[in-house]
Amino acid sequence: MIKIYDFRDKIDESIFKRLSNRSKLERKDIVKSVDEIIENVKTYGDKALSSYTLKFDGVTIDDNSFEVEKEEIDDAYNKVGMSFINAIRKAIKNITEYHENQKQKTWMDFKGGIVYGQKVRALEKVGIYVPGGTASYPSSVLMNAIPAKVAGVKEIIMVTPPGKDGLNPYVLVAANEIGICKIYKVGGAQAVAALAFGTKSIPKVDKIVGPGNIYVAMAKRSLYGYVDIDMVAGPSEVLVIADEYANPTYVAADLLSQAEHDPMASAMLVTTSYELSRDVSSEIERQMQYLKRKDIINKSIEDYGAIIIVKELDDAIEIANQIAPEHLELDIKNPFEMIGGIKNAGAVFLGENSPEPLGDYMAGPNHVLPTSGTARFFSPLSVDDFIKKMSILYYDKESLKSVSDDIIELAESEGLDAHANSIKVRYKR
Repeated sequence: MIKIYDFRDKIDESIFKRLSNRSKLERKDIVKSVDEIIENVKTYGDKALSSYTLKFDGVTIDDNSFEVEKEEIDDAYNKVGMSFINAIRKAIKNITEYHENQKQKTWMDFKGGIVYGQKVRALEKVGIYVPGGTASYPSSVLMNAIPAKVAGVKEIIMVTPPGKDGLNPYVLVAANEIGICKIYKVGGAQAVAALAFGTKSIPKVDKIVGPGNIYVAMAKRSLYGYVDIDMVAGPSEVLVIADEYANPTYVAADLLSQAEHDPMASAMLVTTSYELSRDVSSEIERQMQYLKRKDIINKSIEDYGAIIIVKELDDAIEIANQIAPEHLELDIKNPFEMIGGIKNAGAVFLGENSPEPLGDYMAGPNHVLPTSGTARFFSPLSVDDFIKKMSILYYDKESLKSVSDDIIELAESEGLDAHANSIKVRYKR
């Protein structure tokens, strides 16, 4: 049963502490194990990958057989329906169109004898981690690969753990439809290490993106600096703000759609209506009985679900900004009037006909979003994550002379006389 809190008189801060504590990623035993895996992959390469694949996945793969062959991809197409392929192609179109609007351009400005600007270049190689097992999500393949392609990344390399029955056919089809260069059958912290350092089979990349379990998350965090990463993501979350006009059936369904991800996922409703709070609670219990992941949902709802009753919508917005949720739904009569008050959220969904799954699969905005309150300073995955910028600068002799005294003054104030001398020698001082 989801808990209901009445905050109409006073907001209880303890609920926010409970939410923040669910995402602690610091476990010394896991960090130690991950560091050992990383070191072994760095030292022994493909042999270490084969050993760990057998140990963790129960699959035997020769040192030179990690790459997915064309026949495996063709077989995957035979296992999925045409309706799935059509849906994937429609999603690719929408996601691509959205991310095309994020592209930045190289620019230059000219002022007399001065030229300055910025050159934008895509990263050369990017690695995408795709989970296996019950967490095989073809939509995540699209969301991680498409902004990289739009940015102009030349090589996109995907790793995903093998199962005893092979790789997930829906993931393979999604990867092929986008045009991912190479796919490798390896997962876990060992796959992240292989992408970071390179092995005989798997190329070294510049950046690693994509979701994974805590071992994958810890490996990405440990290897940041050798490569860039997207983020260290925590459990998923949704916060719905609803007024008395909201449909309790819709609200309950949206909360459940997020709770089914993980026992640590958080689904919360903040409402100004006492009646809606009761109706949504009843609807959650009713709808849950018909869902396949009922046990996961029940654990998530009991531990990290909540319905909070507040006096005004402004109070609901204040709570949303404090939580900084990954997904924020404004299921209210006039959502556009309230969006100006939203400061912290990964993605905002406006109105009862914009549920969170719309963003997960089809609309176009990226579903790789900041979690655990990091929407206060992180943004959704975008084209910007797959580019780098170089500054460009040119001064002619007269332009440099016009600021030479200022540069010398600043350099000497920092005790860097060689910096000052670099200017002085050009004017025989």
